[in-house]
Amino acid sequence: MTAPANPAFEHLLTRFDPHVQQLAHTARALIHQVLPGVVEVVWERQGTVGFGTGPRKRSEHFAYLDLYARHVNLGFNYGAELPDPAGLFTAPKDDCKLFRHVKLHHVNDLARPELRELITAATRHRVPPLKTHQPLTS
Repeated sequence: MTAPANPAFEHLLTRFDPHVQQLAHTARALIHQVLPGVVEVVWERQGTVGFGTGPRKRSEHFAYLDLYARHVNLGFNYGAELPDPAGLFTAPKDDCKLFRHVKLHHVNDLARPELRELITAATRHRVPPLKTHQPLTS
């Protein structure tokens, strides 16, 4: 499945080099494959994109992309509560109780079945079911 067009996402990517753009596109496509119809919210100033079953960051989002100059973090809002037997999560900061992320340096990082399993688990953990007929949010 191809992720639907999102002009706000594309505009955000213009700030980054082609390598980071490719990582972000591939990560976004994977999230849309795991949960077709996922709601996507772009926060341009922060350089982040949130994904959820609705537009509310604190109650309906399960994952986010955080874009940097050389890599992309695929973050999970309740990552500390998700199983990570493959050890994909980066060690948490001292003040981070729930959030965890996987640092993506190469497109091949996104092909790991364990990463798809983490995303799938996140879509079912502490977020309400996907709202149907929801327009893409920017």
